[in-house]
Amino acid sequence: MFDFGKILGHMGVPAMSVAAVLLLMALASLAVFFERLVAYARSRSATRRFALEAKALLDADQPDELARKADVERHSHLAKLLGTGARTYLSAAKKGGSVAPIELTRRELERKTELLAADVRRGMGVLASVGSVAPFVGLLGTVFGIITAFQGIAKEGAGGLGSVSLGIAEALVETAFGLMVAIPAVLAFNWLSTQADGIMLALDDARGEFIDFLEARHGAPREPSHGE
Repeated sequence: MFDFGKILGHMGVPAMSVAAVLLLMALASLAVFFERLVAYARSRSATRRFALEAKALLDADQPDELARKADVERHSHLAKLLGTGARTYLSAAKKGGSVAPIELTRRELERKTELLAADVRRGMGVLASVGSVAPFVGLLGTVFGIITAFQGIAKEGAGGLGSVSLGIAEALVETAFGLMVAIPAVLAFNWLSTQADGIMLALDDARGEFIDFLEARHGAPREPSHGE
């Protein structure tokens, strides 16, 4: 009969250290996964609310009010993006300069998008690392278990099943633990990557639409050609 308590009590310091590391990896993965779940849920809720207000303000040609509203929405990535765009355009239009305000806004929105991408994917490197490293950590525990099995053989002076069974069981438990940590981490990483890609795609579309709005409403009039 499988007796996990007996196997745990048989583990030496190296094997216990490996198990502790795997447990920390599992806790880190869970923390990142649930933190991202909450962050994405907040972002979606705030973005839906802000998108309706933003559309109305853009239709009314009120970028200043859009910037003010964006400052209120802390959890919306869309609000952060459009707020940055509106503030950059208003500041550039007021100061003037050799570079057109719309072009300055486009550049600033590109930089802001990169920052938001880093924020959207924050912590996902932990999941990727756990998913790739945990099986090898479990394999290290397997090696320690096999060493323990051979030590049992040396101690008993024979190769009977009783002298190696606990060591082999210890090795298999470490292997299973490593896989149990790695597989959910990989699945969580893939799922969160899909969610993050969706958010970034929506932000890219919003950035393009905002620039189109500025060019349509505030773009410089086309200079007539010599033939006109």
